[in-house]
Amino acid sequence: MKGYDGYLIDLDGTVYRGKEEIEGAIDFINDLKKQNRKLLFITNNSSMRKERIAEKLQSLGAEVTSEEIFTSAIATAAFIAETFPNDKVMIIGEEGLYQAIKEKGLDTTQEDPGVVVMGIDRDITYEKLAKASIAIQNGAHFISTNPDLVVPTDIGMVPANGSLTAVLTKSTGVNPIFIGKPESEMIDQALKHLGTQKENTLIIGDNYETDILTGIRAGIDTLLVLTGVTSRKELENFKVMPTYILENLDEIKVK
Repeated sequence: MKGYDGYLIDLDGTVYRGKEEIEGAIDFINDLKKQNRKLLFITNNSSMRKERIAEKLQSLGAEVTSEEIFTSAIATAAFIAETFPNDKVMIIGEEGLYQAIKEKGLDTTQEDPGVVVMGIDRDITYEKLAKASIAIQNGAHFISTNPDLVVPTDIGMVPANGSLTAVLTKSTGVNPIFIGKPESEMIDQALKHLGTQKENTLIIGDNYETDILTGIRAGIDTLLVLTGVTSRKELENFKVMPTYILENLDEIKVK
């Protein structure tokens, strides 16, 4: 594997699984830092603030800062602020999404919104879904932070935001605007933040349909680690292969 100037690294299923570090991931990150490589953690997880994600990585031994964290919540809030700056926003989600929307100065509401935005919500209720469904049927723009159907945890694969979003899609007949990987909005913003050129950047992740597809669509080299969502067997279903495939990040020697 050649050396790269910049690395866009997924988190869930790539660096950690729930509360557990994935073998070799933290050593790999710290090796990149020692060699002054640029890195940005890009995660479709909208639930946590970037400061809390940085603290989690630091607790595992990674030498990172909150400015090296870029979530789908941050990208989504930026998109809404640019595209629908005057609309009030109904939020289904957790701390990370609420914080990102607040930091952009957007008005929020539970009645007659112009935008319904959905991120993972582990306290989801029928009432939340019903109110959002009615708002979308009444013409509110429908935005979802990311399309992931499942996410790896320390207890196994569990439903992710894409699965919850599908409930609103089915009940309204309206497809959302997805912002997170593999959509171009997320990667365009991430590259600006990282400050490297596509040809000198590597995307690393465990999910072909988000992480790897992001790189393929953008023309960026990709590394699939077989530590999360996509297995080697499942790769047989895809026509375009990742640039690299490894069992885990412990196999990489940074050049």
